[in-house]
Amino acid sequence: MDLQFKRHRRLRTSANMRALVRENHLSADDFIYPLFIYEGENIRKEVSSMPGVFQVSLDNLQAEMEDIVAHDIKSVLLFGIPKTKDECGTGAYHDHGIVQEATRFIKERFPDILIVADTCLCEYTSHGHCGMVKGDKILNDESLDLLVQTAVSQAKAGADIIAPSNMMDGFVAAIRKGLDEAGFQDTPIMSYAVKYASAFYGPFREAAEGAPQFGDRKTYQMDPANRIEAFREAESDVAEGADFLIVKPGMPYLDIVRDMKNTFNLPIVIYNVSGEYSMIKAAAQNGWIDEKATVLEMLVGMKRAGADLIVTYHAKDAVRWLRENQ
Repeated sequence: MDLQFKRHRRLRTSANMRALVRENHLSADDFIYPLFIYEGENIRKEVSSMPGVFQVSLDNLQAEMEDIVAHDIKSVLLFGIPKTKDECGTGAYHDHGIVQEATRFIKERFPDILIVADTCLCEYTSHGHCGMVKGDKILNDESLDLLVQTAVSQAKAGADIIAPSNMMDGFVAAIRKGLDEAGFQDTPIMSYAVKYASAFYGPFREAAEGAPQFGDRKTYQMDPANRIEAFREAESDVAEGADFLIVKPGMPYLDIVRDMKNTFNLPIVIYNVSGEYSMIKAAAQNGWIDEKATVLEMLVGMKRAGADLIVTYHAKDAVRWLRENQ
């Protein structure tokens, strides 16, 4: 036959050939592993909707951190679950709050681990919202002062990165000013710049015990139907001093990740959220999918979309599987 066409399959002829021309790669350095630190003692409780994910108290944190280090994971994201909650979320910004104590614990024993501190009020407020509440309204400006106090207390405890997830307007500007005035000019902000009001957060709300007690978060988290709005949110955070930009959730928003990567010259972080994790776990446990192949395909897809870093509950499994593939 006298045909002229491209032979693309030449670069797929063997495993080594495919590896040679592979465009995106995963490594342990890409992952940030979330931890749920429970105030109390002798607690290591598996989250029922997130197999393999545990709430742990400080007295069980040593073993957890040793396992994380053994997997070559270098960054953790800390969420706190306090014994008591109140209207103002006092536990979030108390100098001896659970995240602050966990930060000190890790820094003393594992000084090379990077600690990203989730900076929000929802796990600490009795109403479960991410800001101050008056009636059924979530107050924006009044919440900023508490978020600044939270960020400064976390930085004082030794947090390497402040990650505000509250989606209040002006939160990056307020936190940047507060950190600078407190002497933490070198502490970066990993902003949840593009955070959608998503149905994929369900299992997290069990893990963090921070579900809203009334209404929802749609007045401050973004509408999943919107794309252009993401640019406005991210542009504001960049102008206010953000050092990283997070897109959350991950899988349904890969187009937004690519938008952010193409537009901003900051590290882009994707949050592979609890619902995404739980769906894969459930399907794998039922024998419907190959968990290893599915997770690695999903994570490399996130890198291909433009993510520089991935917050994922799959981190330990992914590192183990990547080692097996070497």
